Parts: sequence; structure tokens; C-alpha cells
Amino acid sequence: MVKTYTRIEKIKGSIAEIRAEGVKLGELAQIKMRDGRSSLAEVISFDGDRVTLQIYTGTRGVSTGDTVRFLGRPMQVACGESLMGRVFNGSGVPIDGGPDILEDRVEIGGPSFNPTKRIVPKRMIKTNIPMIDMFNSLVRSQKIPIFSIPGEPYNELLARIASQTDADIIILGGMGLKFDDYAFFKHHFSQSGAMEKTIMFIHLASDPVVECLLVPDLALAVAERFAIQNRNVLCLLTDMTAFADALKEISISMEKVPSNRGYPGSLYSDLAARYEKAVDIEGSGSITIIAVTTMPGNDVTHPVPDNTGYITEGQFYLHGGVINPFGSLSRLKQQVMGKVTRKDHSDLANAMIRLYAEAKKARDRESMGFRLSNWDKKLLNYARKFEERMMNLEVNLDIEEQLDLGWTILAECFDKHEVGLKSAWVEKYGKWSK
Repeated sequence: MVKTYTRIEKIKGSIAEIRAEGVKLGELAQIKMRDGRSSLAEVISFDGDRVTLQIYTGTRGVSTGDTVRFLGRPMQVACGESLMGRVFNGSGVPIDGGPDILEDRVEIGGPSFNPTKRIVPKRMIKTNIPMIDMFNSLVRSQKIPIFSIPGEPYNELLARIASQTDADIIILGGMGLKFDDYAFFKHHFSQSGAMEKTIMFIHLASDPVVECLLVPDLALAVAERFAIQNRNVLCLLTDMTAFADALKEISISMEKVPSNRGYPGSLYSDLAARYEKAVDIEGSGSITIIAVTTMPGNDVTHPVPDNTGYITEGQFYLHGGVINPFGSLSRLKQQVMGKVTRKDHSDLANAMIRLYAEAKKARDRESMGFRLSNWDKKLLNYARKFEERMMNLEVNLDIEEQLDLGWTILAECFDKHEVGLKSAWVEKYGKWSK
């Protein structure tokens, strides 16, 4: 039954309060303004008959005498094949000039997938980027952030992963994007041919802040529908710090007691509710989440990356335009390295990182003016080749080619007995002359 009210008690920021009965948390309402415009709103809290509404388009133009109709259902998003190649805003409305979507609608923000239907992740996602595939392999259903700072090419990295991955469907959730970033994603996907399997939900920095909160829920609701239809979905979210800042702004408008640095005390739960949508479904598809988390001042103890680290399964640390091997970690890589990839994968990757760590020490000795040994010179030569041919994000190689390249670099820089690898691997895969 639709309930209608004609009196708004209080308006602040994007928040409005009204006295109403029989409404539910998360229920959708429609506010009809005096100038003929209307806006959707969501019930975000209530105390007795005092109901707090979050207005999607903000409260500009809303007055206390406007009509509020409760629709008896939560926010929904259309879901189906016709979404492919389309772009929507944070309310799920098309912004690409195309027609409205008439597919079946699904509710957003529901619970995570039934744990009894989940399987242990063991399928690799190939990105053709050596610092991911070879050293921190990405696994289907993994939830992993890209820790970075503003100005780093994290959006470019997301776009490359999307265009080079073997996922069936790409869903991009953009939060607080500059128009240039939005235009870049759209152009890149169109040029790479990935747009035909991509769905974009975009919240620009100039859009109402409330829509920023809806983007992950819209993207993940669509991802879940495709996953149960036996599709492997890669969900890219950028930037989750913008999402957390929107939570903080709404929390302040509601006059909630702030927690660390003004963020709401529910920040961990709010982030986890989105990340835990990652799933590999028994007998069906999967959802993998890669989410950018920008760290203000490169501070990993900031509440957003700090809470994220407890929820996710590792991180890619993007710094100086490259994925730093020492700050990056995939906690699920052991599920696929040497099991679904070549047998030498794990040992080779570990040896190359160990030698690169030694090379960093040799660089320190060089910078301090110490005399370098022949071993130091070998390490410096190796570091240069490793950075140029492995760490460069422009490198595009299949995992087998990456492994062969790793052996080639070792053979160019060291003798076979210096790399610390099993003789069986050296004899079978090594590139040294016999």
C-alpha cells in the first residue's frame, strides 16, 4: 500500500525528516516538489514515527510542504543483456543517450551470497600484467584493492586490466570521477573492444553526493544477477575513498557521533558489506572485485585503507607509476601458482623478488659511494632489466611468456648457480646455454 504524507519536519544537506508509520529501513520514497520535479529518497533510519530520508538528488528545491509517497519497496536496478555497452548514473538512469532499460529489475543492497554455495577460489584471472599474473596472481572471486595516492595511474591500470582480462562481463563503478576520467574509461573501452561486454555506473564529482553511495550497490546487484547465470564478472570500483567520504558527509548531516577522523563508526561494516559480495558460486559464475583506495598523504593508517586491509585478500600497491612488489600481496596466489600455472611459477617468482630486494641494497651502497663488488654490479644490471621488462605496466604478455621472460632475464644477469633455484627447474626451463 502506497502511503502519502504532505509535511516534511526538517531538511539538512541531503537529509530530510518526516513523521510516518509503517515504513521499513531501505524503503524507497518519492518526493514531489511544488515546481513539478520529483526525486527519489531512501529510508536510512527511523526512531518511532520519526523517519530519516536520504534524497538522491539533494534537497535543493525541496520544501517542508512537498508531498512524500512511500513506494513499499527498496531501490531497484534493471538487469539484463541490454545493459551491455551502456552507461548509467548513480541512480541507475542512462546517461549515454540510449533508451531506457525495460529488463527485469532486482533489488540492490541485499545480503551476500549464501556461504554454503561458495567454493574455494582456485581459478586464475589472467591480466597479462607481469606484476599481477606472475608475482601476485589474481584469483576468481578475490576481493583486492589497489592502494595508491591521487595522481597515480590507477584508473589507467583498471582500464588495462578490464581490456586484457578473460572475464565474461566487466562492470565499472566510478565514484567521484572527474569528467576527464569518465571520458578516458569510455574511450579506452571503445578503442580496445571491451565496451561490448562492459556496463558502467558513473558518479561524477559534480553529481549529488548521495548517488556516490549507490554506485557500488548498483554495480554489485547487477554482478550478482549475471554471476548466478554462469557468467564470470569482474567488478572494478574507483574510488572507495570517495565512497567513504560520502558516508562521512551523510553521517555529519545526520548529526551522528563521529569516529576516527570524522568517519562513521560503521565504516568497517559499510565497506565489508560491499567487498563480501565477491564470490565463486558452485556450479555457476563468479564475482571478482578490484577497488581503488586512494590514501590521503600516502598514509596507510588512514581509516579507509586501514579498514580495507582487514576485509580484503591482499592489495596491489601502486606507487611511482608501477606496482611495487614489496608493498603488494595476493593472499590467494598460492591457490593457483604452480597448480594451474606452470610448475616452476612459484619458485621462479620468489627467486626474482629475492634478487630484486638484494639489488635495492646494492643501489643503496652505490648511492653512499661504497666500492661495488662484481656481485653488486650484476644485481644493478638485473634491477634495471627487471624494472624495464617486468614492472613496466605497458608490458602485455601471457603468463607462459612472462615465465620465459623471467628465466631470460636471470640468464642475462647471473650464472645458473647464482639464482638459488632447483637444478631441475634450471635444466628444464633455464635459458643458459647448455
